[in-house]
Amino acid sequence: MFRPLSVFIGLRYTAAKRRNHFISFISLVSMLGLILGVMVLITVLSVMNGFDRELKQRILGMVPHAVVEAREGLDDWRSVADIAAQDPDVVGVAPYTRAKGMVTGRGDVQGVLINGIHPEKEKDVSIIQNHMVTGSLGNLESGSFRIVIGTALARRLGVGQGDRVTLVLPEASVSPAGVLPRLKRFTVAGTFSVGAELDSSYTLVHYKDAAKLLRLGDKAQGVRLKVNDLFKAPVVADRIARALPGNRYRTTNWTHTHGNLFEAIRMEKTMIGLLLMFIVAVAAFNIVSALVMVVTDKKADIAILRTMGMTPRGIMGVFMVQGAVIGVGGTIIGTLLGIALAMNVSGVIEWVETVLSMQFLSADVYFISYLPSELQWNDVMIVGGAGLIMSLLATIYPAWRASRVQPAEALRYE
Repeated sequence: MFRPLSVFIGLRYTAAKRRNHFISFISLVSMLGLILGVMVLITVLSVMNGFDRELKQRILGMVPHAVVEAREGLDDWRSVADIAAQDPDVVGVAPYTRAKGMVTGRGDVQGVLINGIHPEKEKDVSIIQNHMVTGSLGNLESGSFRIVIGTALARRLGVGQGDRVTLVLPEASVSPAGVLPRLKRFTVAGTFSVGAELDSSYTLVHYKDAAKLLRLGDKAQGVRLKVNDLFKAPVVADRIARALPGNRYRTTNWTHTHGNLFEAIRMEKTMIGLLLMFIVAVAAFNIVSALVMVVTDKKADIAILRTMGMTPRGIMGVFMVQGAVIGVGGTIIGTLLGIALAMNVSGVIEWVETVLSMQFLSADVYFISYLPSELQWNDVMIVGGAGLIMSLLATIYPAWRASRVQPAEALRYE
């Protein structure tokens, strides 16, 4: 099989045993560093993708993707919901009423977000039904004044299903006894657990009970939308508001309430990716030191090849091939190991936790108790491509040094 002379000699140099074992050690360390750098970078990016996915599924599965509301409330929310449901980007519509307040129970108090929902339609726009620990949303009946709370809030208040809590609104009511806060006793109809701060600050009641508490009659404040693409939510909400008759509707979306959180995650992923890429760069440029030592060790061979007619470009090709073998081999092995580790990191961490009898992610502190991972092939391509480019660039200077060797100078003392 025909191979260019530079490739043939470069591969022979790579496979040959060297008299100088230190050079072999430096080459091995360069390859191992590249393997570890690429593997760790792919794994860490996959874990951060996993956390991003869990946040989107859990937090954005609970909070509205978008909302269309009227300041004075909606007398007939069903007509608004029917128009919104006709939009091709909308996959779920449900009425809602929202207010801020406090929940008290057994001497403790906690600020919460009160969400009035339609129990049957809530499953179309929320994942809450899939995370119920006790009870169900079906227990929320109009006029029953029942409430569903998070497990963290239930622990703090020391209550469970069937217990009574008091819901307090920050609006005062004037009575013969003076100015009193507006409050109402509710019965705990169930508890849920989705993680993050929602378990301690998110409560659900029937939307008609919330309307009575807020003195809205039978109105809903607005309709909540679930869209098929989160990043289209602002456009979809505005489009629906324009399609509705009258000019009294306003819209909000998840970017107003939780946009900063996801921007922070995206920024963190970018910064960690850049920092870990420096590890790959350090490993790649270790190839420079390895090849410089090889060039010094092979000066006599280079001089002989030059006297036999090999051009400086051919000499340069020999050592670029030798460095490329280290860089390409390290990058490919690191990429394969990174893919394997990223796809199994949850199981690996679980095994380590079992062996060490400890838990790295406590459900009481973090919103999940396991290490999520989501391998994205564009990350693999970026990391692998960057590793290949940096390792190939690292071969240029030593190879150029080799092409500048003068045969007479190199053979003078041989």
